[in-house]
Amino acid sequence: MGKVYERIDGRLRTFIEEQKMFFTATAPLAGDGTVNLSPKGLTGSFAVLDELTVAYLDFAGSNAETIAHLRENGRITLMWCAFTGPPNIVRVHGRGEPVFRDDPRFPALLKHFPDIDVEDHGLRAVIVVTAELIRDTCGYAVPFMDYREDRSLHASRFQREDDESLDRYFHKKEHIASSIDGLPGLPLPLPPLSST
Repeated sequence: MGKVYERIDGRLRTFIEEQKMFFTATAPLAGDGTVNLSPKGLTGSFAVLDELTVAYLDFAGSNAETIAHLRENGRITLMWCAFTGPPNIVRVHGRGEPVFRDDPRFPALLKHFPDIDVEDHGLRAVIVVTAELIRDTCGYAVPFMDYREDRSLHASRFQREDDESLDRYFHKKEHIASSIDGLPGLPLPLPPLSST
């Protein structure tokens, strides 16, 4: 029923790029650590970089669990579900890395996301994932759901922030600089986006 793929190309790549949302799962190495599962969306915030590498934009929020887990151990799984059309679930298991705003690779990575205004969303990092295992499963139990549009709330909340106020916002949040389990999260102070 399921299939393992050697690369992200052809119909598999088309399927991934057409989905309006996906999920990320990460965990710390500690056996009693908090497993994190996050939904991701916003049209234009995901890109296939090559046959084994994908990336997505990490925006402002009240936690930084994915970043903290990736900094500790790099393990990540991405999952896409077909909510329309034929049933399908695709998972990319791999190694992820947060590329922060002051990283020399950051400007080149941003070029993969031309259709989104990163300043509207309080961009923190680009998460780059190298696939180690790519597989699909049937998805027969996933319900049909219709996409209407992206929510405008994230942009309307964070587009009024500049780099200084965004840094103050992050400093006020308990689980931005460190994770729920105390792992290093988003490095602060936040480097200015304009320096890229």
